[in-house]
Amino acid sequence: MRLKDSIAVVTGGASGIGRALAWRFTTEGARGVVVVDIDADGARAVAAEVGGVAIVADVSDSAEVARVVDETESQVGPIDLFCSNAGLFRPGGVGLSDDQWEEIWGVNVLAHVYAARAVLPSMLARGRGYLLQTASAAGLLSQIGSAPYSVTKHAAVGFAEWLSITYGDRGITVSVLCPQAVRTRMTDGLADGASAAVDGILEPGEVADAVVAGLACERFLILPHPEVLDYMRRKTADYDRWLTGMRRLHARLPPASDGG
Repeated sequence: MRLKDSIAVVTGGASGIGRALAWRFTTEGARGVVVVDIDADGARAVAAEVGGVAIVADVSDSAEVARVVDETESQVGPIDLFCSNAGLFRPGGVGLSDDQWEEIWGVNVLAHVYAARAVLPSMLARGRGYLLQTASAAGLLSQIGSAPYSVTKHAAVGFAEWLSITYGDRGITVSVLCPQAVRTRMTDGLADGASAAVDGILEPGEVADAVVAGLACERFLILPHPEVLDYMRRKTADYDRWLTGMRRLHARLPPASDGG
């Protein structure tokens, strides 16, 4: 993936990882960066900072995602890279309401589906395109304290795998970004010793660096915390032992972080 002279769309671009990606793509020479967020002021501020275009949209709404693609293609140009980055964290377990489950499902899973549905036709017609989906290490391992986050991030990884299998021989490249803790609004107040922070909390710029490196070699799994790969190997080598270890970790965490 060559970022120079490319057109990139970044959802969740008003802050955190999305803002860092918009900045980094610009410094790499992207011709157009489209900052998408439900936060209108934030999206416009970041777009102004990077000389890009802001589009206000709710990515859990399929019609709004289709509008993002239409407006980008008509006002900026053909999309080379679509970064489906917006995400939502919600602590809790099986006791959460249906509305709470549906809200996080819409942002963390269906937004990726809507993005692919909207942008794939033009990419396939050109015979090339790149989809970057932000998931989480929770989608490869688990998330102690949040059933919906763990479930939706697993689903996001699974969808990215399916896209790569289905379209990888038709010019479409897919990467999935799976960091552990990153210093964003999502991690504000993260408890010391929380499972997501055991390997340190990265700055968004560090994650953007890992993304640029991953895009350059078109790596499917982009792991800003490289330890995650070792954890995956342990998990698949002996699932029961891994689950036992995770239960022990769960037992050591503060009660407020266990999700119920």
